[in-house]
Amino acid sequence: MDIAKEVTSIAKRAKSASRALSGISCEAKNKALLAMAQSLIKNSQILIRANKKDLLAAGGMRLNAAMIDRLRLTEKSIQQMSASLKAIAALKDPLGRVIRSVKRPNGLVIKKVSTPIGVVAIIYESRPNVTSDCIGLCLKSGNAVILRGGREAIHSNIAIYNLLKAQLRRYNISQDAVGIIKSVDRKAVDILLGLNELVDLVIPRGGEGLIKAVAEKSKIPVIKHYKGICHTYVDNKADLNLARKVAFNAKVQRPGVCNAMETLLVHKDIAKKFLPKMVKDLKDAGVEIRADAATRHIVKGLKKAKPEDWGREYLDLILSVKVVGGLEEAIRHIDDYGSGHSDAIITKDKKRAERFLERVDSACLFVNASTRFTDGYEFGLGAEMGISTDKLHARGPMALEELTTYKYKIFGKGQIRT
Repeated sequence: MDIAKEVTSIAKRAKSASRALSGISCEAKNKALLAMAQSLIKNSQILIRANKKDLLAAGGMRLNAAMIDRLRLTEKSIQQMSASLKAIAALKDPLGRVIRSVKRPNGLVIKKVSTPIGVVAIIYESRPNVTSDCIGLCLKSGNAVILRGGREAIHSNIAIYNLLKAQLRRYNISQDAVGIIKSVDRKAVDILLGLNELVDLVIPRGGEGLIKAVAEKSKIPVIKHYKGICHTYVDNKADLNLARKVAFNAKVQRPGVCNAMETLLVHKDIAKKFLPKMVKDLKDAGVEIRADAATRHIVKGLKKAKPEDWGREYLDLILSVKVVGGLEEAIRHIDDYGSGHSDAIITKDKKRAERFLERVDSACLFVNASTRFTDGYEFGLGAEMGISTDKLHARGPMALEELTTYKYKIFGKGQIRT
């Protein structure tokens, strides 16, 4: 079968399966999710062996450290995938929820009710856990899913897919509700993006190049998960020990992910006291600092930040540092260089915290906490399809609620319009 026929066939079967999913009980879906979670743990060595094939091939692809980090499967990461599926199963059914109900003067009862989107296509790079998370979230929300991962994780993705798909049959759920495009030819993506009569939504997850290409080529609505240029602003009324702890975590805990801090902004009044210790903490952890003139005046020997550094997503142990005159300058800097993902303020001043929360236009805003918490699982959503930097129709961690749309149900007693 050629690529066009293969991709179209997967989409047609997914469309048919999406209609059948409306008749599957939440109980059956939850049982399937728990069986999937158990299967991941039981077959963890199968997944790790498949992942080793991808890791070996990664050397020839010249993947950077961040990509390798995202690609690697371990016993711990497989346990986390399993835990996410269990968490999704434990959440309330997102379907059939009455969002709004009104009785009109003519007696009509109009209900706005949550319903699945239909068929969701996920185009992603590197992260095998996306395969599991997206299958779980789409199943629970009543959507069929088509997966198209990158060539760098092909063996891992197929292994996870095969394990999870096998559990559907046990609960009379169509296996066509979960599809995967195994071809790594880019032509397959182009074909998929043209199937607007079969696919209802596309979600790209990966580098900026992938997301822009999908958004430009797609005939299907796209929810974008652009880069995360995340800032932490340390106010002059901050607890400096707390600030050091939070900023260190935001940069170092896992630098190769989109919610890691890329720029540290420090109030000029506490810069001399705060920066030497903060920079030492970071450099001891292997972080390269790219700093403005004021920071380099306080801490000698730092690399000079170039203009393009302020808008760069490093996804690595590299950090831009800048001294600012105060909260308003910090906000202006975030306005100019931020990506609308996640930003934080460290302060004991409630009014300044509120000003930051009101003024900064990002999906997730933190007060005295690490940006690393921007995550569907950490938000109690079970998992996430990704972190949307769009404003319509989803923003921030995208999970069950964001995988639903709505329809109106109108109940009458013979009313006619005059």
